Amino acid sequence: MSAILIMIPVALFLAALGIAAFIIAAKKGQFDDLDTPALRAIFDDDETPPDSKKEKNITKEDDA
Repeated sequence: MSAILIMIPVALFLAALGIAAFIIAAKKGQFDDLDTPALRAIFDDDETPPDSKKEKNITKEDDA
């Protein structure tokens, strides 16, 4: 019986904490764009700029 008197307020506190976290995240716009993260895996990474060290090595080889 004494365990129930402790566990019920703890459970209610954790539920209120979860609801508050959800409301804060929703107000900050965490759930605004749900489609872009799923599509991000489809795009290629070929558009990244080349590494500057690789460019230096290529120019040194071309000059030699």
